[in-house]
Amino acid sequence: MAKLSVNINKVATIRNARGGNTPNLVQFAIDAQKFGAQGITIHPRPDERHIKYKDAYDLAPVVTTEYNIEGNPNDKFMDLVLKIKPTQVTLVPDAVDAITSNAGWDTIKNKDFLAEVISECKRNGIRTSIFVDPTLPMIEGAAATGTDRIELYTEAFAHAYGLGDKTAIKPYTECALLANELGLGINAGHDLSLENIQYFKEHVPGLLEVSIGHALISEALYLGLETVIKEYLKKLA
Repeated sequence: MAKLSVNINKVATIRNARGGNTPNLVQFAIDAQKFGAQGITIHPRPDERHIKYKDAYDLAPVVTTEYNIEGNPNDKFMDLVLKIKPTQVTLVPDAVDAITSNAGWDTIKNKDFLAEVISECKRNGIRTSIFVDPTLPMIEGAAATGTDRIELYTEAFAHAYGLGDKTAIKPYTECALLANELGLGINAGHDLSLENIQYFKEHVPGLLEVSIGHALISEALYLGLETVIKEYLKKLA
């Protein structure tokens, strides 16, 4: 079974819109885990437009499953993760003004930088994952950095699947097979939903974890958080 890590950035977005503490981000994380989520993901950005750096510290004592912190490994981000020591840090090459993650790392061009960051994380007992596009050279490049896992950027698959094109899964299957050969764990995320998650899981051998936020929170507005989490768990079994 692939694990479900719930990305709670959108919950923070709703909270920040009113400037108070409703919805309560910490309580939401507690409840998501109670309903079956096997991890909590956050992605703080420099402008703190959704997750605030304080949130990362507030969540640390209540995340009893797996705590995944995503972000671009600048000095402020690395200071945060090295103090908190989450279960996993996912390295994402976000531009400062990016609305959401929109590309994976060039793991060949950035090999030395990524290897240095990953080595520092490993020295602190933090599992590492690199956000990558589904191309074989980027998988090979990721393996050369010493990372524990990759996170496949799934927007292209999700978009094509929504149009009825199931052949879009092919590069993800090929990358997963190569990652398995190279000893890399496989995570995935971006635009995965109840509509497409089961097909993705069935065609990506060795999938360990998916991180889902926007779709899951949107679906929960209609169906309720507990129902949605349990539906994901069924499809990931």
